[in-house]
Amino acid sequence: MPLAIVYAGTPQFAVPALEAIVAAGHAVRAVYTQPDRRAGRGRELAASPVKRRALALGLAVEQPATLADPAAIARLAAFAADLVVVAAYGLLLPPPALAAARLGCVNIHASLLPRWRGAAPVQRALLEGDAVTGVSIMRMDAGLDTGPVYATEPVPIGPRDTAETLAARLAEVGARALLATLAALEHGGAVPVPQPAAGVTYARKIDKRDAAIDWTHSAAALDRQVRAFVPWPVAETRWQGATLRLHAAEPAAGAVDAAPGTVLAADAAGLEVATGAGRLRLLRVQLAGRNVVAAAEFARAEARRGPLVGARLGGPS
Repeated sequence: MPLAIVYAGTPQFAVPALEAIVAAGHAVRAVYTQPDRRAGRGRELAASPVKRRALALGLAVEQPATLADPAAIARLAAFAADLVVVAAYGLLLPPPALAAARLGCVNIHASLLPRWRGAAPVQRALLEGDAVTGVSIMRMDAGLDTGPVYATEPVPIGPRDTAETLAARLAEVGARALLATLAALEHGGAVPVPQPAAGVTYARKIDKRDAAIDWTHSAAALDRQVRAFVPWPVAETRWQGATLRLHAAEPAAGAVDAAPGTVLAADAAGLEVATGAGRLRLLRVQLAGRNVVAAAEFARAEARRGPLVGARLGGPS
């Protein structure tokens, strides 16, 4: 028999699982997502990707600012769901919310627990240079991603993956793994396994300050930083007193005989910059208030103001 489900999610990562639940014939009683936020240069209110998709599917949408008050818990319980499914919702579910559905709450978490518990598992896996990450379908408890796990599925991390491309693959894998878990729950055959005590790491929330490039780090580490922060917050440095955002880069071959942050080459391939170990080739960049452009185009424009080779990136804001 199909399950009655309340779904809670906010970003694009949570959309494939919602679509899969609906396509599988489960009854989605309501979709919870964060309140509309102001975004863009016009700072207009914008609905989350999950809200937009839920409305397109004809589903009821709930947007409480918190689930901590009794009225919000009563509203959640009134849907009489068999299960609450959570995917990157972004709001804390207190114990009464965890107990509001007959089968409790299941979370789609974008890592192989217990590695990378917390808010930013995709970005942290990239920053640390993990070769493999994955998805865990976890029964939620009061801890931070500490609940027992129904299923895991590994996902390799490609050498040019960004947080955006990796999250998209994890979302699709998570949707498939969730459906298998829901099928097992329907038939009473799903038994979650406690997480091991060893191997616990925490994926601290990404802060805008994390975006600042430190050119004394290695080219390999800076490449991972750039990829981990696409599409947000986007790695950045300073150029001629302005913020320069780095949307794409890659390590480059060649010796380094200059201080970190020094431009070593500027040609059709991009800008090559000295780091603490190796060269980083900038491929797509964006000056504050400008459009994203190829680094070669940026170099041609800046060359009119003076030589680029030998100039320094970084420095005080």
